Amino acid sequence: MQVLGLSLVVGIATWHGAPVAESLWSTISKTPEESAAIEQSAYYAGCDDARAASVAPIYRGQPGYREGMDGDLDGIACEPYR
Repeated sequence: MQVLGLSLVVGIATWHGAPVAESLWSTISKTPEESAAIEQSAYYAGCDDARAASVAPIYRGQPGYREGMDGDLDGIACEPYR
């Protein structure tokens, strides 16, 4: 039973961490110019607009990301409230 619980915890942690890891790899594998072009390829006036378009959260390097929507500057804009 403990193995099942541990497996569940590891699975959940992996599932939640995958988008961040993908975003990080995406960011470091592109030049700053490429990342800026991708981020500027979409524009949302704010997080309400991004959520309405079903694209939130937006990770650094993804279309629509900008620091103005990333309140804690962790590379994730329009994070869900906890």
